[in-house]
Amino acid sequence: MHRFWFRLWLEWALRFTLESVFLAFLLSLIVTAAIYIGKGAAAIDKDVLKALLDIFRFWFLIIWNLTLLISLFRGVKYFFNRCHEGYVLKLLTCRGEETIEKIGYGDIPKVFRKWMMAMIWSVSALMVLSFIVSYLFADSHQWYNIYVLYLFILISGAITIPLMGNRCKRVRLMKC
Repeated sequence: MHRFWFRLWLEWALRFTLESVFLAFLLSLIVTAAIYIGKGAAAIDKDVLKALLDIFRFWFLIIWNLTLLISLFRGVKYFFNRCHEGYVLKLLTCRGEETIEKIGYGDIPKVFRKWMMAMIWSVSALMVLSFIVSYLFADSHQWYNIYVLYLFILISGAITIPLMGNRCKRVRLMKC
C-alpha cells in the first residue's frame, strides 16, 4: 500500500514539476518577446541580451506562481484510474454509486477543493515549522521564496494525497 501512495505521489510530482516549469518558461518567453518587440526590437548585443534575460527571469518567477496553481488543478485528474502496485484510485459519481471511467476537468472541482484545503494547511504548517527552526538556528531570516514554496508543495503532496480517500467521499481506493 505504501508503494502505491509513493508511486502515485512520484508520478504527480514529476508531472507537476514538468508542467508548471514548462508553462512558466513558455509564457515568460512569450512575455519577454512581446516586450522586446513592443520596445522596437533593437539589435541584439550583450546589453540587450542581458536586459532580455533579466526580464525573462522577472516574469518567470511571477508566472511560475500562476502555473503552479494551474498544474495543481490539472494534476488531480491524473490521480484516478491508474493502477500502481495492485491499487487504483477511482472517482465516484455524485450519488457515489458507480465509478467514472473517463474523467474530465468538470468532474474534479469538488475533489480539488478538498485536496487544496488540505494542501494549504499542510504547507502552512511546514512554513510555520521552518520559520521556527530558521529563527532559532539560522542567522538569516530571509529564506522564503518560490523555490521553498515549491518544495513545501511537493512535501505537502506526499502528506495529503493519501488523505484524499478519507477526506473525499467520491474517492475510493480499490484493487486492480
